[in-house]
Amino acid sequence: MKRQLICMAGALMALSGPDHLPSGGLPVMVGEANADDVSNARHARSVPPARPPAAAVAEEYELARQKDTAEAFELFIARHGDDPLAEKARAELERLSR
Repeated sequence: MKRQLICMAGALMALSGPDHLPSGGLPVMVGEANADDVSNARHARSVPPARPPAAAVAEEYELARQKDTAEAFELFIARHGDDPLAEKARAELERLSR
């Protein structure tokens, strides 16, 4: 019975989450992360690099072209009215209105 209580107490401590502070006062993961920050900074990448904005706009234009609807081209123009591809979208919109 005593062994079960000890196991239950250990499980509760383990499940208490990241808010549980050990006797040192810092959460365990923070203490470990701080120790490794300098050595792993060159090797770890937590966020992938952002795509170039022009690539995202071109992809959105291609999706509008695949849908080939007035609504798709109007939405593209509303979002990217200053982009050079907006002129192509306006031409496609004109073609659809004929």
